[in-house]
Amino acid sequence: MAHEPIVGLRQLKRARVAVAAVFCVHGAVTGSFATRIPWIQDHAGASAGQLGLALAFPALGASVAMPLAGAISHRYGARTALRGLLALWTLSLILPSFAPNLLTLCTALFVFGATAGMSDVAMNALGVEIENRLDRSIMSSLHGMWSAGALIGSAGGTLAAHLGSDARLHHVLAALTLTVLGLIACQGVRDLRSTPDQEAPPRFTLPPRSALVIGAVGFCAVFAEGASLDWSAVYLRDILGTSPGIAAASTTAFALTMAVARLAGDRIVDRFGPVRTVRVGGVMATAGGLLVVAARHPAVAMLGFALIGLGVAVVVPLAFAAAGRSGPHPSQAIAGVATITYTSGLIAPSAIGAVADATSLVVSFALVTALACGLVAGAGVLRTAGRESATVSPADAAVPDPRP
Repeated sequence: MAHEPIVGLRQLKRARVAVAAVFCVHGAVTGSFATRIPWIQDHAGASAGQLGLALAFPALGASVAMPLAGAISHRYGARTALRGLLALWTLSLILPSFAPNLLTLCTALFVFGATAGMSDVAMNALGVEIENRLDRSIMSSLHGMWSAGALIGSAGGTLAAHLGSDARLHHVLAALTLTVLGLIACQGVRDLRSTPDQEAPPRFTLPPRSALVIGAVGFCAVFAEGASLDWSAVYLRDILGTSPGIAAASTTAFALTMAVARLAGDRIVDRFGPVRTVRVGGVMATAGGLLVVAARHPAVAMLGFALIGLGVAVVVPLAFAAAGRSGPHPSQAIAGVATITYTSGLIAPSAIGAVADATSLVVSFALVTALACGLVAGAGVLRTAGRESATVSPADAAVPDPRP
């Protein structure tokens, strides 16, 4: 993307707030959808196995479509591209609840995932651009805003389900509301455009080597995150014999831990740097995995899951930031890392289940612990060239802190 010659700190502050709002809207769609999956399953007449098959299609759609995001941003500019892709994502929330059978549900979820992935790449690319100009970390807090949005969407979905609301009505209202909020938020993002002589990124291409290496670190983190979110409650119930209420509370606590850690993570990254932060996080996640495996009391396991959440929380934001600075086409590199992390999130729950069926859940989380060690070993790949310093206009020179 071309860089404007003068960018004031006030403008960057407004742009950061706008992108944070976009992340929140994006997360709210996911939360709104996830809470109504049981209703959608009943409406489509899908068995548990069929639902599992259908839920693979969002990741498949995202993996196929994400490489397109860079070409779209190059052609239409960052703001227009994000506005259109985010609106497609918020409106696609409507599709799954109207699916009357398995085939239409799989098709709807493929579109749902494709629009999610493209808007994900576009907003992360803008987040990296703002981070470069501010010359300080913001990606962790942006992903924290995504988690906050997911919690807000989940709360609304839980209320709608509790009231017995038809998911079609719920999702139409939610989609329209989030579309309006998303369009308003997009007005404040930077309208970055490619220079006339800048080569357009290819529509479909294999991820660059740098993205593969960075993505491997993200893979380890997302695998641990997905395994803990989907299996922590089952682990406490089946292995440690806790009540369903305590088991469910462990999952909620893990999600809140992730959100809080991401919102606070930027200051830690700015102080210690991405490599040291991820290495320490890897040690924490490894220690958490060991506690889970060795636990004989629910409180010990819950502490272990909390340490896993704290350890992996900032890894994916830092992986996106490193990818965005790893080559001439940030969107292409980010799409490559996003594809790898989406794949990890897709296979983690089923891999944990397969290992548990063959052995036990304790062995499954030994695998999670081993992958957490990979964060310690691979953190060095997140060391990239320094961020560009923002060029500050005279009118904004007196603003000492660009953080909103």
